[in-house]
Amino acid sequence: MGCGVDTAWSQQVTARKLNIIFILVDDLGYGDLGVLFQKTRQHKPGEKDPWLLTPNLDQMAKDGAILSHHYAAAPVCAPSRASLLLGVSQGHANVRDNQFDKALEDNYTLGNVLQKAGYTTAAIGKWGLQGEGEPPHWPAHPLKRGFDYYFGYIAHVDGHEHYPKEGIYRGSKQVWENNNEISRALDKCYTGDLFTAVAKKYIVEHQQKQGDQPFFMYLAYDTPHAVLELPTQAYPKGQGLHGGIRWLGTPGHMINTASGTVDSYVYPQYANAVYDHDKDPATPEIPWPDTYKRYASVTFRIDEQIGDILQLLKDLKIEDNTLVVFTSDNGPSNESYLPKTYVSYQADFFHTFGPFDGIKRDLYEGGLRVPTIAWWPGTIETNTEITSANISYDWLPTFTELAGYSAPVRSDGVSLVSALTKRGQQPNSLVYAEYFHPGTVLKYSAFVPERQGKRRKQMQMLRVGDTVGVRYDVQSANDDFEIYDVVHDPQQKNNLASERPSLQQYMKARVLQVRMSDTSAARPYDQALIPSVKNPVKLGQGLTMKNYQANTPWIPDTRGMKPISVSVVADPAKAKISSNMAVFEGYIDIPSDGEYTFYISAGHKAFIRIHDVSLIDADYQYTQGEERQANVRLRVGYHPIKIYSMTNPEDLETLNLQWSYKGQPKEKIPDRVFYH
Repeated sequence: MGCGVDTAWSQQVTARKLNIIFILVDDLGYGDLGVLFQKTRQHKPGEKDPWLLTPNLDQMAKDGAILSHHYAAAPVCAPSRASLLLGVSQGHANVRDNQFDKALEDNYTLGNVLQKAGYTTAAIGKWGLQGEGEPPHWPAHPLKRGFDYYFGYIAHVDGHEHYPKEGIYRGSKQVWENNNEISRALDKCYTGDLFTAVAKKYIVEHQQKQGDQPFFMYLAYDTPHAVLELPTQAYPKGQGLHGGIRWLGTPGHMINTASGTVDSYVYPQYANAVYDHDKDPATPEIPWPDTYKRYASVTFRIDEQIGDILQLLKDLKIEDNTLVVFTSDNGPSNESYLPKTYVSYQADFFHTFGPFDGIKRDLYEGGLRVPTIAWWPGTIETNTEITSANISYDWLPTFTELAGYSAPVRSDGVSLVSALTKRGQQPNSLVYAEYFHPGTVLKYSAFVPERQGKRRKQMQMLRVGDTVGVRYDVQSANDDFEIYDVVHDPQQKNNLASERPSLQQYMKARVLQVRMSDTSAARPYDQALIPSVKNPVKLGQGLTMKNYQANTPWIPDTRGMKPISVSVVADPAKAKISSNMAVFEGYIDIPSDGEYTFYISAGHKAFIRIHDVSLIDADYQYTQGEERQANVRLRVGYHPIKIYSMTNPEDLETLNLQWSYKGQPKEKIPDRVFYH
C-alpha cells in the first residue's frame, strides 16, 4: 500500500473515509491565477498591464499546496481527460491527438477503481469520451465507466456553449442527468453556475443520506473555454450551505441565477478597466476590449464557484477529511467563438501562459504546465509548494492509495501522497507527452522569436529531472530533442542539447521505452526498434520471483509493497507461487533486431511490461485461460521485463508464455533468455 508513506498513518486516513473532489476546468492557463502569475502583473511598477483576479483560488493555494510543476497529459482536452481518467500516459491511452468523442477504453478508471474501494462516485460537467451510438446508449457513457451518477454535457462540442437551452453563439445543446436529457427545463442556466449547483446539491444530499460512505466527485467545468459567454447576474451573496449558487429544481428556474439577462454580467472590477496598450506612459490608457472583459469575468466566476464549494465543505464540517484538487485540462487557448464584431481573443493579452512559451496544442511548457492546487485542511500544510515534476495521470495512484489500496499495475503514474503530506520519499513521476497538430506556434511577441510560427505537426516531450526534452515536426526517432532546464529557464530560451549529448541519447531511447504505438494515431517513430540496455554486469540465469499478498481486485503496482518471499526461478510457468500474486522480474535477452509477438494466458490475471511499455494487459475483465498477445519491435540485447501473475490457489502452474519472431512459429519462451 503506497510508496514510502507511513503505514499507520495510511490506515488512519483510510479509516477516516476520505472524500475526494477533483475539479477540472477547461483551457485555464498556468498564468491565469493571481498566486502563480497575475499578481506580478498587478504590482508591476511603472506599467499598467491588464490583470486577472482569483482571490478564492489564491486563498485555496495559501491554505493548501501549489503543485508548480504539474503537467497535463496532453495539450488538448479529449486526450488529456482520457489519460487522467485511465491513469495512463499518451503513450498508452486509447484516445490521442484530436479524437474528440471517441469511446474511453473499457478498463480501470478513476471512477471504477474508487467504486471498488467503497466510494460512491459522481461525474458532473463535460465528458466528451462517450463513443459512437444512439443517445443515451453510448458505449462509454460515464455510468459505464465507473460513475454512479452523471450530470452534464456528454458530447464534446456541447461544451462550447455555456447556455444549453438558449444557445447564444453555438445553438442549443443537450444536458444529461444519467440517461435523461433535461435541457428543456434549463432556462437561463449558465453552465458554470449549473454544474456548481448540482455539485453542491450532490454533496449535501450525500452527507444527509450516505454520510458514512466516502464520495468521489469528478467536477469538469466547461469554462472558460470557447464562447466566453457571461453569466446572467452577480454571484448570489454568501457561500456554501447558506448562500452562493443554489439548486432550486423548478423547471424554467432550476438554479438561483436562472433570471436576469442571459450573457450580460460583466464584473464591476473590469467594466471600466483600462491599460497601457503601447507601453508609453505619456499616452492615455485605453479601455480593455469587451472580449477581455468577458474572459476576466468568466475566470472570476470560476473563482467564486470554487470558493462556494470549499465553504460548503466547511459548513458541513467535512473539510478535514475531504481532499480537493483544482487543475486545468491543458494550457490556455486563443479561441473565443465570439461574433465577428468582437476583438478576437488572444492569450497574450493577460499572458495567461504565465512565464512560459506555448499555449493549448503546444508541447512547450505553456501548453502542458497547468495551474494545480491541492487542499486538505489539517493534512496538507498551509503555504506548501511542491516543486517536483508530476502529471495528471499521477492522480489515479494518489487517490487509490488514499482509499487504502495500491493502484492497478497498468497505471503509468505514481502516488503523490508523499509530496502532498511530506511523509516518506516521493517517487519520480514519468512526465511524457506526444501529440499531433497541423498548425504552428503562435507569433506572440512575448515568445522566443525563433519559436514564433514554428511548425508543430508530430510533437514529443519528456521531462528528466529539471530538464525537458521537446521536439516538433518529428520525422523519425533519430530527430534531436531541444533540451531545457525548465527550473532555471522556464521560458525555454537556452537550448542545452549541444552541451548534453548523453542526455540526448537517453531521451531518444527513453521515449521509445514508455509507449505502445496506436494505429489510430500513427507516429513517425512507431517502427523504431526499442533500444536495449547496456549489458548488465553479474547476471544470473532465471528471473527473480517476488511473492505478494495482494488485497486488490486488480493486479497492483507493487512499488512500496513488501514481498512475502524472494527467490529465483528458471521458468515462471513452473514457479510455485506461495501467495496470491507473484512478480517475475529481470531481463529478457533478445536474440536479434526485429518485431516480436508475445503471447500470454493465465489461470486468473497477468500483465507484462518490457521497460515501461505496457505490453500485454490480461487483468481487467480477463477470462481465465484466454490468450492475449501484442507486438513489439526490439533491438538485440537485454531488455528489462516484469511479468505479473495473480492467482488463486487452484490456479498454480497455469501461466503460459510464448513468443514468435522472424517468421518462426509460436513457441514457449525458452528459459535461456531470462536473466536476473
